[in-house]
Amino acid sequence: MPWSICDPRASTSLFTNSFTRWPLAPPRSVHLAAAIPASLIFINPVPDYHGQVRRIDVVLFEGFELLDVFGPVELFSRLPQEYEVSLIGPATGPVASSQGTQVITPSEYAEASPPDVVMVPGGRGTRALVHDAGFLSWLRRWAGAANLVTAVCTGSAVLAAAGLLDGYRATSNKRAFRWAAGHGSNVTWMPQARWVEDRTRWTSSGVAAGMDMAAALIAHLSGPEAAATAAQEIELDVHRDSGWDPFAADNGLA
Repeated sequence: MPWSICDPRASTSLFTNSFTRWPLAPPRSVHLAAAIPASLIFINPVPDYHGQVRRIDVVLFEGFELLDVFGPVELFSRLPQEYEVSLIGPATGPVASSQGTQVITPSEYAEASPPDVVMVPGGRGTRALVHDAGFLSWLRRWAGAANLVTAVCTGSAVLAAAGLLDGYRATSNKRAFRWAAGHGSNVTWMPQARWVEDRTRWTSSGVAAGMDMAAALIAHLSGPEAAATAAQEIELDVHRDSGWDPFAADNGLA
């Protein structure tokens, strides 16, 4: 059955400019005793990707979390002249989510095109995936060449297990944070963060936090007005502060 979506075109600016669009409150790091002074935090200007359609390659697997995927996809899909989404699975055909809903993937791992922006979701399936040597080897080779590598929720544990977060800061679902932080050999895990951007690696907290990270990523790649348009069209109240994370305290991490 085809979708029916409301598609309002009016938008309001949620952001000021490329240097103040995402006010930062420095999260605490597992490896740092003190927070980073605000004076040392720099926000990069928006890269110049004018005229380029960016491809978001979403890696699906048995037991992925639906909202981890389709929350961000909904935002990207609101800007079809700037983003296209590609779903990749173990094989072409249906892939079952944690909720039981099946998604048809037109592409399989073995034949995936060289990636641009990779997104790995979380979900119950990550518990097995972090021990799947064949999958991790493929992901390390394939995603290692991407311009950006991102993860939502416990997808960051999968990136870490594949060695793709070594030397980077990252976060994860706060209810599963201690489990996620057990992966990777040189990852600075941030227990209090809505999302973490560290150069070419972007990781978010649990489930719905992926939408906030996706909005921030759109602002980074396409500018704050594009992010505002996407959020306005789906009536999303975006958390723009990457350090906003009440769930860290709720789970004994702050």
